[in-house]
Amino acid sequence: MPSDTTGFWTPVALSRDLPAGTVMPAWTAAGSIALWRSASGRISASADRCPHRGMRLSHGFVRGEALSCIYHGWSYGQAGNCLRIPAHPGLTPPGTIRVATQDVEEADSVIWVAVGTPASKPPKLGGLIPLRSLTALAGIEAIEAAAGAKASPDGLVEFDASTGTICLLLSAWEDGQTLVHVLLKGDTGPAAGIGASRAAESLRRRAEGLQREIAQ
Repeated sequence: MPSDTTGFWTPVALSRDLPAGTVMPAWTAAGSIALWRSASGRISASADRCPHRGMRLSHGFVRGEALSCIYHGWSYGQAGNCLRIPAHPGLTPPGTIRVATQDVEEADSVIWVAVGTPASKPPKLGGLIPLRSLTALAGIEAIEAAAGAKASPDGLVEFDASTGTICLLLSAWEDGQTLVHVLLKGDTGPAAGIGASRAAESLRRRAEGLQREIAQ
């Protein structure tokens, strides 16, 4: 995971998994977030709790350029400010009503969220092609052991499969889990994608087996 003395970037999702007008749950070391893309395509990362009643905003919906809570419909802008309270349509919400936000960047078809204040932009992935994401019930060390390789400072692990070299972009998740983004080198045709996906699933099973052995 890229880091420095003031903060770091966490790869939380692939761009393809967050179409315009949608919201999804995500996680960083700073806690749970609601990751959402407005109708115009702008991405935001909001704390995953509505200030009103604590409902998860990741269960909500995107309308235009705002994220709305599914419970009572309170709406928030990309800066975290409350824009609308449906029960009081004539009220301009006070500036004190807001959700915390985190900086977010989209680069090389990966969505990165900042923890703290990174001194630089997210790392470049050197032409790697994102394929899919999966969650492993194992820590990063178990995944490294299963792959037979250590992660780079940017969180990348490379391993050889029958279909070629596969790269995994790792991000520590909650409860000792790891979010794994599978990236391809070279041929990205259907056969290569299927083979890489199967190889990543197999590696995940090995890592989870190693994790269970560690826990015993």
